[in-house]
Amino acid sequence: MLKKVDSSQLKVGMFIHDLSCDWMTHPFVRNRFLLTEEEEIRKIIKAGIHDVVIDASKGLDVQDAPTLAEAQQATEREVEELAAQPIRIVKTSLSEELQRAAQIRNQASGVVRNVMADVRLGKAVEIGAVQPVVQNITESILRNPGALLGLLRIKTKDDYTFLHSVSVCALLVAFCNSRGMDPEITRQAGLGGLLHDTGKALVPDAILNKPGPLTDEEFAIIRKHPEDGYNILRQSPEVPQIALDITRHHHERRDGSGYPDKQAGDSISELAQMAAIVDVYDAITADRCYHKGMSAAAALRKIYEWSKFHFNPQMVQEFMRCVGIYPVGTLVLLESGRLGVVVEPHETNLLAPKVNVFFHTKKNLYIKPETVDLSRPMGAGGADKIVGHETPAKWNVDPMRFMTLN
Repeated sequence: MLKKVDSSQLKVGMFIHDLSCDWMTHPFVRNRFLLTEEEEIRKIIKAGIHDVVIDASKGLDVQDAPTLAEAQQATEREVEELAAQPIRIVKTSLSEELQRAAQIRNQASGVVRNVMADVRLGKAVEIGAVQPVVQNITESILRNPGALLGLLRIKTKDDYTFLHSVSVCALLVAFCNSRGMDPEITRQAGLGGLLHDTGKALVPDAILNKPGPLTDEEFAIIRKHPEDGYNILRQSPEVPQIALDITRHHHERRDGSGYPDKQAGDSISELAQMAAIVDVYDAITADRCYHKGMSAAAALRKIYEWSKFHFNPQMVQEFMRCVGIYPVGTLVLLESGRLGVVVEPHETNLLAPKVNVFFHTKKNLYIKPETVDLSRPMGAGGADKIVGHETPAKWNVDPMRFMTLN
């Protein structure tokens, strides 16, 4: 039986089923193992991991601990309550913005690629080439955040490093905008998001793209990237302090377990805390060579759980309302058996977006595409509901083809 337990309850002889953290947080070679010595427990606690999942059928039990299913149900109830709160209103249609967003995505990825190449050659970062990209991203997010954010959900192993930076920029701009922050601060935060992983240019590709867990030595190397990036960027006087702060501190955690400076609580700046949430969200929802990306809904539940210790809980709730439980571009399964791609969030109910349905799983065939507003009642183009997230590979479909029906 799988149970959720506090790290303080761990004992030698328990079997760890899931360390319940993003892959960059823990120093272990594997995620599932039998605890055989106290040093392993100390490493878990030192890594800032506050709760884990144990398998009581393979090791010692904690009698009064909730089962994993019970813990997940409690979290889901809380998340659904948050989902009923209002979110932002789009200003242009998805179809109007998608083509521009595709161009911006490609342009921004190329700029990040050039920045990384320059850093490897010892050249200074040309901020003049980066700022227009941040402006384009910001304007696209203001017109319709779902277009660019939806396109950025698709990454390959070859372009992940670059598109992750673009995603963090776009998500951070959307987050700032949804919180009503000053436009100039938002622009500087976006610059920080685009450049936050600059230090990874100094990390060998063999470590960045390793198809398995990192060794302690490799883990130490990759943990240097925030400080390396900060040192690189501060050589360019045009880089604002906000961007430098985000670059250095996006891996800090509120309980002091992060790096490089072990900052804790509100000693971490507001924007660095926001960047930390965005960075983890994009990382754990992406497919990598060493792990399968989570659905947005599952990732938000995880981040919500981790907010008890690692993130500002209020900011996490605001981020959830910003991106939505089912973001634009998400493939969902409806109660009717139809597959649909989310094209527009509902303003007051994150669980009832508009979706373009195009495939019937029970009949295993494509159907005439149509837009379904899940917030509307029977007979008014609605009367269906989402039962879960689906992966395109499972059904061999490309949901991006149906983002628009024109």
